[in-house]
Amino acid sequence: WASAQHSAEFEMLNPNEKIPVIVDHDGPGGKSYTVFESGAILMYLAEKTGKFLPKDTASKYEVIQWLMVQVSGIGPASGNFTHFNLFAPKPNDYSLSRYKSEMLRLYELLNTRLGQAKYLGGDEYSIADMATFPWTRQHAAHGVKIDAMPNFKRWFEELSARPAVKAMIAKQADIKSSRETATDDNK
Repeated sequence: WASAQHSAEFEMLNPNEKIPVIVDHDGPGGKSYTVFESGAILMYLAEKTGKFLPKDTASKYEVIQWLMVQVSGIGPASGNFTHFNLFAPKPNDYSLSRYKSEMLRLYELLNTRLGQAKYLGGDEYSIADMATFPWTRQHAAHGVKIDAMPNFKRWFEELSARPAVKAMIAKQADIKSSRETATDDNK
C-alpha cells in the first residue's frame, strides 16, 4: 500500500494525489460524489448532515474562517516543523526556526481567539475545532507550554474529553505505532 495515492486509480479520486478522500455513494442527486482535501470534506459532511456548521451566514463564515486558519496555517506550519525536526537531514536550522516561530505564533492566535469565544468558530463546537485539534495534540513536542495559554488549555482539555475525540486519539496511537516501524520508503 506504500505510495498507493500515486496510482492512476487514486489520481482519479484526487488529482492532487493526497489523502484524505471520501466517496459518498449517496451524494447530490443520489449519485456517487468524491470529495478530497480535509477542509472540503469537513464542509461537505457538515452541510450534508446539518451538523457542526451553522446555517446563518455570519456564524457559518465565522467557522469557515477558523477552518481556513487550520488548513492554510496550522496544518502546514505544524507539518513542516515536524518534518524538519524529525525527518529532514541536519543541519536545517533556518527551516526548523522558520516553521517553529510560525507554529508558535499560530498557537498564540488560537489562545487569543479562545479568549474571545468558547470554540474557534463561536459558541458551538464545529468543524473548525475538529480540524484544528489533531494538529495541536503534539503541543508539548512543538515547544508549547500549555499552562501559559489558559484559553487554549481550557479548549484542549474540553475537546480531549469528548468521546469521538477519545476514539480518534486511540486510532492515532495505532497509526503512530505503525509509523515507528515503517521503512524509510514508507515514511
